[in-house]
Amino acid sequence: MATKSSHKIAYLEAADLPKPQSLWQSAFKRLIRNRLAVMGIFVILFFALLAIFAEQIAPRDFRTQVLAASNSAPLWVTKLFPTMIPISEGGYVKINEDFFFGADNLGRDIMTRVIYGTRVSLLVAIVGPIVALLIGVTLGLISGYLGGWVDNIIMRLTDVFYAFPTLLFIILLMAFFRPTTGRFEPGSIGDFFNRLDGSTGGMLFIFVGIGITSWMQMARLTRGQVLSVREMEYVLAARSLGASPTKIMLRHILPNILGPIIVAETLTIPRYISYEAFLSFIGLGVNPPTPSWGAMISEGAVAIRDYPNQALFPALALFLTMFAFNFVGDGLRDALDPRMRGAE
Repeated sequence: MATKSSHKIAYLEAADLPKPQSLWQSAFKRLIRNRLAVMGIFVILFFALLAIFAEQIAPRDFRTQVLAASNSAPLWVTKLFPTMIPISEGGYVKINEDFFFGADNLGRDIMTRVIYGTRVSLLVAIVGPIVALLIGVTLGLISGYLGGWVDNIIMRLTDVFYAFPTLLFIILLMAFFRPTTGRFEPGSIGDFFNRLDGSTGGMLFIFVGIGITSWMQMARLTRGQVLSVREMEYVLAARSLGASPTKIMLRHILPNILGPIIVAETLTIPRYISYEAFLSFIGLGVNPPTPSWGAMISEGAVAIRDYPNQALFPALALFLTMFAFNFVGDGLRDALDPRMRGAE
């Protein structure tokens, strides 16, 4: 009787124990408890919605010019920037309530262009990591698992590509293929890429440059992670059961090294966005009139003393986006840290 009672008590105690959680479940719970990370996720989702529904949200087309409203601003903007004194108060700023953020020197709606500029930055934030993950993780897996001469060749190739500065490489691509600096025979390769770049609004070579120069760090990180787990018991067991190298790398190694890879790439996204903003700022980014935050900051910087809203509003959008990705990256780093597993 006592034995049955003790078994029943042990069963009830076991039933009261919390169910074990996987690493990803506990990581997700830690992530949503990180207020800055959650705030960053909401900011990214907000800008993503702006990019997807720009046509429905923006008050007008980003190409539309109202020359009579050039360099105008609503009253609340002049209150926000005391140096902007309305004409009615003896100043120089034309008051126009039809443009919520004001209008630039060509009479284009700043708010509309900020909304459409979200597309460019988020495209870079998507394409950059995809290319880096596809190339870097693939080469890192092969290099770390196979080792030997394969590892040596891939790592030396990585060292060679490390010699290419990203910005300089993209600038050289722009300088060669853009029509303002080069002329190509119709039907030539240069003409083909020039037209292809134009069809993407000037984004092609930004994507190409970031893709070619962004995978090396990911390849090295993946290789290091593979070297640390390729002799673990579960990998040796899979190998002894006759699993192919491809199956071992994709089913047994990759899922167990995704945490550091995701964190590292998330923290790199702001750098991709800054590349595009800088290139657009110096005039080598997207083709006009496609709006880009970097190009808007460059155009607004010319008149920043008289019309600070033209530069500061796109700069604020760029600032919020980059900080949001940084907050999410920091939150993922803390959430996926194995030492934090089970910690409240």
